Amino acid sequence: MSKEKYIEAGKIVNTHGVIGEVKIEVWLDSPDFMKKFKRIFADGREYKVIAARTHKDFLLAKLEGIDDVNAAMTLKGKTVKVDREDVKLPKGTYFLQDIIGAEVIDENGNRVGVLKEIMESPSSNIYIVQGETEHLIPAVPEFILSVDADAGIINVHLIEGM
Repeated sequence: MSKEKYIEAGKIVNTHGVIGEVKIEVWLDSPDFMKKFKRIFADGREYKVIAARTHKDFLLAKLEGIDDVNAAMTLKGKTVKVDREDVKLPKGTYFLQDIIGAEVIDENGNRVGVLKEIMESPSSNIYIVQGETEHLIPAVPEFILSVDADAGIINVHLIEGM
C-alpha cells in the first residue's frame, strides 16, 4: 500500500487571543503528541510552529507569519496536515489512515473484505470492513490479531453476528 506524504492531523477551529494563535482540534493521538511537530501544513502552505501548548483537548499554536487575530482568522476551518517524515512512530504502531484499504483476513485465511472506514467510539475504534457483507469489528486484541500496515493486511478473529 502506498502511503500519503502528508497526514491529516486536525482542523483549525478558531483563533485564540490577539497575537495570532490558532486553536487546533487534533485528530492524532493527542494534542501532546502533535505539539512535537515543528511545522504544519494548511491550505498547501507550510507554517513553522513557533510555540505550541495544550489547552483542554486542543492544541494552541503560534505560527510564523501569523501575527494577529485577523491573520489567524484566515486559517479558521482549514485542515492541518503533518509530514510523515517529521515523526518516528514506535515499532508496531501506525497511522490509522495507513490501514484504510487494507485486506482483512480471518484466522483461517479466508478473505473477510477491505477496511473501508474506522469509526471512533468511547470504548474502542470500530473497523468497518466491506466484503460480501459489511462487518463491524471492534479494534481490540480479542478481535484484531495482527496489523501489517506496510503489507496492507489485517488478521482478525470473527465471532457469530460480527
